[in-house]
Amino acid sequence: MADKKKNKSKPVVDLIKTTPLKQKAYEKELRRLHVELVKLQQWVVHKGLKVCIVFEGRDGAGKGGTIKAITERVSPRVFRVVALPAPTEREKTQLYFQRYVSHLPAAGEIVIFDRSWYNRAGVERVMGFCSAEQVQKFLDNAPLMERSMVESGIILLKYWLEVSPEEQERRLKDRVNDGRKTWKLSPMDIKSYNRWDEYTVARDAMFDATDTDWAPWYVARSEEKMRVRLNIISHLLSQIHYEEIPIKPVKFPKRKVGKVKSTDHHFKVIPERF
Repeated sequence: MADKKKNKSKPVVDLIKTTPLKQKAYEKELRRLHVELVKLQQWVVHKGLKVCIVFEGRDGAGKGGTIKAITERVSPRVFRVVALPAPTEREKTQLYFQRYVSHLPAAGEIVIFDRSWYNRAGVERVMGFCSAEQVQKFLDNAPLMERSMVESGIILLKYWLEVSPEEQERRLKDRVNDGRKTWKLSPMDIKSYNRWDEYTVARDAMFDATDTDWAPWYVARSEEKMRVRLNIISHLLSQIHYEEIPIKPVKFPKRKVGKVKSTDHHFKVIPERF
């Protein structure tokens, strides 16, 4: 595409070792950032902004945990998470972008894609679910689609979480032994496990074609889960201008308690085991 301007920054970060973040320091900073996210939420609703955030990365890179850290203290009616399953037979016959467009934000919404239309540039390409021609068409068309999104007033942020093969392996194997995480390990994760280099080639081709001035990729080092969550939330807040909306003083009215006789209905009360 002749008029596409590439972002000149290097797309992949160096996975250097850092001093582990203390749990108490993490929780303190996360609490502060959650307050700012609530302010952002109120501003988005007040101004009718449309925000779309895309999260991509290899299996085990920490996308789900980061999204949870963003959304755990805000309204699900404003922050909406989209994690689409594999396309149906009908969806496979549609325009590729069609099933994603219906989930894009309206005024006053922040939509977070836990994987997105970039499936075609990643898992679909590597696992052979589409042809080389389909991949190339996607890489040519994605910048055009994203440009139309931005020109329509959508604030588009694209995050890639970069993890080392050693840390990815540790996390994937941890899912086998932790009963809380077994649902995260899909048959596709196992099939993809030995295709690190193929995913690297796909990632680099994706960056080369779709890292544009109007929709750049932001790469976050995700070797340490707590640190990447704080870094991404901080960056997200820095990318959207927002102001704190003054809250009117709240005065609770006088309550009338105990004036009504309780019902005689026999409720089924759960056992108090703890």
